[in-house]
Amino acid sequence: MSKKVYDNRELSWLKFNMRVLEEAQDTSVPILERLKFASIYSSNLDEFFMVRVGSLIDSQVIDDSRKDGKTGMRPSEQLSEIYSRVRELADRKDKTFHTICRELELSGVHRRSFKSLTKPELDFVEQYYSYEIKPQLNANVVDRRHPFPFLPNKELFVVTKLASRTGLLLGIISCSRYERVLFLPSENGEVSYMLAEDIISAYADSAFPGYKIEEKAVMRITRSADISVDEDFDLELDARANMSELIKQRKRLNPIRLQLSKALSDAVVGELCSRLELNRKQVFIEKAPLDLGYVFSVFPKCPRSEMFFSKREPQPSRMIDPDLPMMQQIDQRDLLLSYPYESIRPFLRLLDEAAADPDVVSMKMTLYRVAKNSRVIKALCQAAENGKEVVVLVELRARFDEENNIDQANQLEEAGCRVIYGPQGLKVHSKLCLITRNTGKGVKYYTQIGTGNYNEKTAELYTDFSLMTANNDIGLDACDVFKALTLGETVENTRLLWVAPHCLQNRALEMMENEIRIARAGGEGYVGAKLNSLTDKVLIDKLIECSQAGVRVELVIRGISCLVAGIKGVTENIRIVSIVGRYLEHSRIYIFGAGVRQNLYISSADFMTRNTTRRVEVAAPVLDEALKERVFDYFKVQFNDNVKAREQLSDRTYRHVTNTSPPLDAQKHFTAEAYANAPQPKPKQPEPEKKRGFFAKLKALFSKNK
Repeated sequence: MSKKVYDNRELSWLKFNMRVLEEAQDTSVPILERLKFASIYSSNLDEFFMVRVGSLIDSQVIDDSRKDGKTGMRPSEQLSEIYSRVRELADRKDKTFHTICRELELSGVHRRSFKSLTKPELDFVEQYYSYEIKPQLNANVVDRRHPFPFLPNKELFVVTKLASRTGLLLGIISCSRYERVLFLPSENGEVSYMLAEDIISAYADSAFPGYKIEEKAVMRITRSADISVDEDFDLELDARANMSELIKQRKRLNPIRLQLSKALSDAVVGELCSRLELNRKQVFIEKAPLDLGYVFSVFPKCPRSEMFFSKREPQPSRMIDPDLPMMQQIDQRDLLLSYPYESIRPFLRLLDEAAADPDVVSMKMTLYRVAKNSRVIKALCQAAENGKEVVVLVELRARFDEENNIDQANQLEEAGCRVIYGPQGLKVHSKLCLITRNTGKGVKYYTQIGTGNYNEKTAELYTDFSLMTANNDIGLDACDVFKALTLGETVENTRLLWVAPHCLQNRALEMMENEIRIARAGGEGYVGAKLNSLTDKVLIDKLIECSQAGVRVELVIRGISCLVAGIKGVTENIRIVSIVGRYLEHSRIYIFGAGVRQNLYISSADFMTRNTTRRVEVAAPVLDEALKERVFDYFKVQFNDNVKAREQLSDRTYRHVTNTSPPLDAQKHFTAEAYANAPQPKPKQPEPEKKRGFFAKLKALFSKNK
């Protein structure tokens, strides 16, 4: 197969992050939401360097001859291309940030520099520095006699070159001990602020008395987070202790990126690179603040509603009767919730009711990421305290959520839950909940399968589906999954659920092969999918085969796509669109066949090799015809978006979808639909009139006569 039909995973991800940055440039987006998108772009890039670039650097050291299986690029070639593109994007991000700041000034929000301060403001800043910052200042001199200090990941420092006759002398000041944003006294409702690193930089000479500062800049390093749990730790021994040790190790991994707020002399940059073991390609000069996470501290000071998206809240689902127990409703029909357009509360109510129901025998659940102070955790703890069997698989290897998951595991065990950690070498990424109830006529299963985490916070920000069913075969499959996980194993065969690593990729291939046979026989072959990422080469090649056989393939892929659509004779029957908008597109949908032949699944798994063959993932069929139609309509609305959608072109670039159809913003469409379909609250019944005594009647009569 020609390499032209594939795109490199890392370079495709950078294109996704560019689409995030484009939202920061979109003047139809409210101004502070644009600033938020710029911050998201930067935090995305941080994680990309920590995980993906860190992994490539390790691969380069181990064996640089090992090539990417799709594009044939060696690790060093990928890194070189990444550094070049990130440098281009950094310039674009800087210009975007400063454009936003200029527009914010017109709305009364000012990021101040020292040059712009009035005399009273300067006095205020000087006092703040003298009383709040200077007493805690942590400054280090670095030369041949003084060691280079350890610089924690993503923290800010001011680096200075100090005048010296004996050789290069550096001064480094930490900026991490202080409130990042200082709000200045202001009038007329305006907001003025300065950043701690700008203040510390301005007063850097006071940190090194007796020295003359010749150069200075704000500095930030990014460290690799590429450390393998499976290779270095045996989770069967002491999972939480081992994970705590891993977290400590990760914090001290090698630097992989150096950001500077301005250009410094070759001697200073060379010394920093030498000390940090970096090369010049890993140094990036950025004119915007090196960490844009501070913007979330500014938002509460800006109450003007037009600067934000209009307030939208998850709505009650039209499928849910608030007065009927959830299990009774699931007995009647399958239920589907669509976050964040609909509320997660019915599912939380299901957990609470199950925890209190004396006929519920057990509750079993897989947890990957949960909210702090999670209502899900509270319900499971309550169930255990009520004497039910509660089995919870807590995935300690959920990257960057490990510490929270360790805390949750402790809390669950203290309440009497049985906590397990899954098979050695496999992350459990499935979103599966099984409630077993004794009905008197036998055992009944209530199964919930989701596309996103059991997290009340992200359920207001991420688009996801939650299916609740009393289907017995699905319940038996879920029961088998939990039996296997409890033994540290995986299921080999299933009835209705698709369960990776053994029963997902092969099932998808079989479905695609069937569409190929139908298309070659002159019928209408169809494959559709909504994914976060597409990197699994086995599935990609089968999609290419679908296209060449005449199967129509429609893909909505938010992020990475290693498949290139629209190449004549190869992928001309494939169309790929990506939506980046107010909410994070997170749900996964697989569709095979058209019309009465249609098979439709929702899943926790992307079409990535790590998901399809190296994790425990679950895909569930949507069997109810009304729900199937609803999910398919959801998919088609997304695919036909012409406001926030970008289409992938055959040259691997993306462009906004433009056509003559009326404007369709899928996320706005679903929001409006959820509000329109939300059941109206039932009117409160008037309280029965209380019988009035003699004195009350006399008082009423007196008031009337008066």
